[in-house]
Amino acid sequence: MDLNGKTRLSDSVARNITSLIIGGQYKQGAKIPNETELSEKLNVSRSTIREAVKTLASQNVLEIRRGCGTFVCDNPGIAEDPLGFRFINDKVKLAFDLLEIRLVLEPHIAQKAAERAVDEEIKQISAQCAEVEKLILSGSRYEEEDVLFHIKIAQAAKNVVIPNLIPVINSTIFILMEITNTALREETILTHRAIAKAIENHDGEAARNAMIEHIMHNQRFVEKLKGS
Repeated sequence: MDLNGKTRLSDSVARNITSLIIGGQYKQGAKIPNETELSEKLNVSRSTIREAVKTLASQNVLEIRRGCGTFVCDNPGIAEDPLGFRFINDKVKLAFDLLEIRLVLEPHIAQKAAERAVDEEIKQISAQCAEVEKLILSGSRYEEEDVLFHIKIAQAAKNVVIPNLIPVINSTIFILMEITNTALREETILTHRAIAKAIENHDGEAARNAMIEHIMHNQRFVEKLKGS
């Protein structure tokens, strides 16, 4: 809106583009038409399209790639740091508090994944578990693959809200890597294996318990850091 409280044309166009994304006309990760095509499609000027795209880019709905075009974000509307964690200086306290939240959320997610995962999802989770283990054993950094392991479990839970909670989980993993210097490698291998096996067996209770153990390993380590 402008200073007089009136809706700008570009804001209205931004909502129209968002509706096209929600309606499935432009898929996640897909390139959208250029300014000229969109201006003709929506019957507005190119400058209005440009402003609408800038607005949607600031909202993490669209991504502008110089020289390539404009694309729908993989997770439209979800910011990289939606809760502003990077502005919290005490990373040990932040890691511990995030683990408390994960302890509420992730055991339930793992249980639902075990109950609802189909064969292909189970294969992907097991393969991702193996990929994390391979990186750990080779002494390589593995946080991105670790995040992906948790993402695949969340997707298998088949709850439309859960994938939008992933940024919280992602933040914890990257912060833990930073403050623990990857000291939890062995525990990660063992607990990841237990989680993946429980999901493969469609054993919801075992998956819940394995995820609890996984998170509590991290909690105990971070608690020591808090006291040091």
